[in-house]
Amino acid sequence: FPLWYNFVLGGSMKKYNYEILTGDEHIYHLWEPLHFEIKDNYKYITTSFIFNLFSTLALIPIGLILFVFNRIFFGYKVKGRDKLVKNTGFVSVSNHIHPMDCTFIGLIYYPKSVYYPTVDTNFKIPVIRHLIRLLHAFPIPKEKEKKKDFYEQIDSALKHKKILQMYPEGSLWPYYDKVRNFKYGAFKIAASANVPIQPIRFTFVKPYGIYRLYKKKDCIEATILDPIYPNLDLDLTRRIEDLRERAYISIKGE
Repeated sequence: FPLWYNFVLGGSMKKYNYEILTGDEHIYHLWEPLHFEIKDNYKYITTSFIFNLFSTLALIPIGLILFVFNRIFFGYKVKGRDKLVKNTGFVSVSNHIHPMDCTFIGLIYYPKSVYYPTVDTNFKIPVIRHLIRLLHAFPIPKEKEKKKDFYEQIDSALKHKKILQMYPEGSLWPYYDKVRNFKYGAFKIAASANVPIQPIRFTFVKPYGIYRLYKKKDCIEATILDPIYPNLDLDLTRRIEDLRERAYISIKGE
């Protein structure tokens, strides 16, 4: 209950001195008592008809519940839906500001499925690991020999018009209101698959209207920004850097 209260209603929660942290330091941790190992030939992007059917059926009620929940408790709203990428696979990127921001992203694209690469420690959490897997989260391998399959499956999914959500800042800093430096992974994936980047900016606004009656923490808004396409006139290395730079400037708001 204290964790729920802190992050939802905005009670007295742990304060972080972000100024002394490095750009990708993880400061938010959950109980991880279970063992998890990525086996050879692991299906990062599940193609099973039965699994995907259950996932789609689960997404409908979960999405409706989260729409109401996020609206009430976070004052969550979305702006700029007219800028959403259409008719192709793409990589969605955003700043990483809340433990629930994966659900904020999911609601932007609902009822379409979104695929979420995530740290493998999330698959050591009881119950949660099954739920996130059902909703298309998959672990990021650390071993070099397993990364080939990882990238190949993602590339195939993007070419089949799937949506991949990534957090180029790398780690979650709750309620941090600045944009941190971006890593290259998301942009390497987009450039290699020749698909666009869909930038999303999360911002905080003071509680307004009815939210002032019960919210202490700021409300959260998502702004959908103009899509960014790979510059095919550049070689792959420079194309990745160019995508990263333009996405960073877009989300930072420069």
